[in-house]
Amino acid sequence: MNRRMKRHIFLLLCVVAVVLTGCNNAKLSVANEQYERGEYYDASVTYKKVYNKLRKKEERPLRGQVAYQLATCYRLLNMSTRAGAAYQNALRYEYPDSTAHFYLAQSLHRQGKYAAAIKEYQAFLELNSTDSLSMAGIEGCEKALIWKDNPTRYEVKNAKLFNSRRADFAPMFLGAEYDQLYFTSTTEKAMGDKKSEITGMKNCDIFFSKKNEKGEWERPEPVEGDLNTELDEGIISFSPDGQLMYLTKARREPNANTSVEIFTSSRSDAKWSAPVKYEITGDTISTFGHPAVSPDGEYLYFVSNMPGGYGGKDIWRISLKERQGSLVNLGPDINTAGDEDFPYVRSDGTFYFSSDGHPGMGGLDIFKAMKKGENSWTIENMRNPINSYGDDFGITFADGENGYFSSNRGDARGYDHIYSFVMHPIVVTIEGTVMDKDEEPVRNAIIRIVGNDGSNQKEVARDDGSFKFQLQRGVRYVMLAGAKGYLNQKQEFVSDTTAEDANYWVDFILPAIHKPQVVENIFYDFDKADLRPESQTALDELVTVLNDNPNVTIEMASHTDRKGTDEYNMRLSERRAQSVIDYLVEKGISRDRLQPHGYGESRPKTVTKRIARLYPQFKEGDTLTEEFIEQLSPEDQEAADQINRRTEFQVLSLTYNMD
Repeated sequence: MNRRMKRHIFLLLCVVAVVLTGCNNAKLSVANEQYERGEYYDASVTYKKVYNKLRKKEERPLRGQVAYQLATCYRLLNMSTRAGAAYQNALRYEYPDSTAHFYLAQSLHRQGKYAAAIKEYQAFLELNSTDSLSMAGIEGCEKALIWKDNPTRYEVKNAKLFNSRRADFAPMFLGAEYDQLYFTSTTEKAMGDKKSEITGMKNCDIFFSKKNEKGEWERPEPVEGDLNTELDEGIISFSPDGQLMYLTKARREPNANTSVEIFTSSRSDAKWSAPVKYEITGDTISTFGHPAVSPDGEYLYFVSNMPGGYGGKDIWRISLKERQGSLVNLGPDINTAGDEDFPYVRSDGTFYFSSDGHPGMGGLDIFKAMKKGENSWTIENMRNPINSYGDDFGITFADGENGYFSSNRGDARGYDHIYSFVMHPIVVTIEGTVMDKDEEPVRNAIIRIVGNDGSNQKEVARDDGSFKFQLQRGVRYVMLAGAKGYLNQKQEFVSDTTAEDANYWVDFILPAIHKPQVVENIFYDFDKADLRPESQTALDELVTVLNDNPNVTIEMASHTDRKGTDEYNMRLSERRAQSVIDYLVEKGISRDRLQPHGYGESRPKTVTKRIARLYPQFKEGDTLTEEFIEQLSPEDQEAADQINRRTEFQVLSLTYNMD
């Protein structure tokens, strides 16, 4: 169903009577009468016939007027492409009303032709410099170009099961289980045989679908009972207990303007009663539609063109419990000079509506509103892909950021269809491995992660030492890895706050208790025991290990290469070991936890898996003795000597200060 049919049948019909003076053409008179009654489909057919017959030069001004009226019918039927072409014809034949530029701009806007739409909005503003809708239109076009290339995380799909070959729109869940979905449809299954003079389709009926035992939606059927008639019924909402339906119903009388009113229907078992009019005010001229009951049953929100609004159709509210004096307009944050339609309230109080008066991507856009005062709101466009250059409206949510809405995007006939939407949760993970110093996986290591949001998770490393956790955005975490026979290691980090998936990687290198652990990147000048500044990073990491394992005492050992005498190398290694001890004490480690030892060249290194990876000329298991090294090339001898020159620590006890 097209937007203007909704606007003039189920929204609030505000028919503009336009009479083309000075013309006695019978068919033109018929077209005008059809238009005045809101019969836009029939009027468009008649105007088109009249337009095609106006060929003479002296008929050019009249042709421009007829083209404008034809364009207006197409616009109200939401046939944007046809409307745009007809408005261009009206301007070509010098139709004098500047609104042709404005409506042409809107038609282009609704086709996603944003640059061309801006040009026409600007042309209208040259003659109407304070027009708020044109300014909002330009802003919407400019933002749409950005939003189109930067979609939100919502995923939108055509809900094909609910859609017929005609128009299906305004879905609404019934019940806390979200297993029943009601909607409005002009499908051929609707009651009656007559086609609407307004839309060229059958009048609307209310249909519903429910989930079966497998959780699958069943094929939609008309609601049971006396609710549907040959007139238009649709756009519904339910009381919190699901026993009372509020709906919009067309008032259709021969040779009279179409209007709409709010009705109620009661449920008995699975059947709905005949609708009963719900009186909001004594106003019999204005139109009332699009009922939306607040989740607590306190208020009824609706749409009306009654006096006291801000232009077009506005959203109003009335108390369902104490109606006297409770009628209020939702105010200028929500309502504009354009049309505001399809209100909807979630259980958390978030308010949703559709509008063509706020800056948007084209036609009706869906907006999210958060209340910040008694009559003050923060308004947010839901952007692409919820919104499009077409009409997007009638949203309903299930138990999360998922549900259904309706849109005529991509349909040249202007027919509406139901779409599903879901926002997949942002996935933030951290993964890594737990290895020992020789790059062997530490199986069955325990990894704990604690967040300042109160979360506390634990995982056992797999056989390859790997692990993985799910995290939340913007949380500070502390991670601790440990295993039997190894010292613990702790790491801290803060997850990003950006609204996108993220994956972090962290590796834990656990020092083994039962064998010496090399401290990499400890540097001394030749023939000296003083630590060079670039050694600080590695030693600070050792300080962290000791702080994370406060009950450990260690031996700090220094080793030299084969060059020099045994006595010289022993003294040099002892001095170097003492230099490391002094640095650790200076950083706050108790001296009685540290024992220096110099081994000179007496303990040649055995090649580990890691060393073999870094130095492929050596095999895992080779021991770099003096005899072994002397058989190597000069280059490999230097590499072996470098491996032997090392600083290591060995755990002596695990019970420091535990008595």
